[in-house]
Amino acid sequence: MNSLQQKFLYYSRRKSFRYGVPFLLLIVGGSFGLQQFAQLRYTFSKKGSLTRQEAEKYGINMKKEEEVTLEGEYEKIKGLDIEHWDNVRGPRPWEETTPTSGKQ
Repeated sequence: MNSLQQKFLYYSRRKSFRYGVPFLLLIVGGSFGLQQFAQLRYTFSKKGSLTRQEAEKYGINMKKEEEVTLEGEYEKIKGLDIEHWDNVRGPRPWEETTPTSGKQ
């Protein structure tokens, strides 16, 4: 038993043991602590997915999942003319909301 106590005293006088072990305990323990707090955040979150009925109540028309495919959206974008376009600035809240298509 005396040997174990001597080893502990020997290592406790080293800087790497005095500063390294508490640092590692802080890093590893902090990681587990933050994991628990993050889990609480997601467990008790009041956010949920928006249903079709709720979206229609707010005036949003959602497409059915079967209607939207990657290939279908690619075909829509492929038909756009991206070479000839005009950069039109949107109206600011303090400006009048008249269209500016003819002005330059």
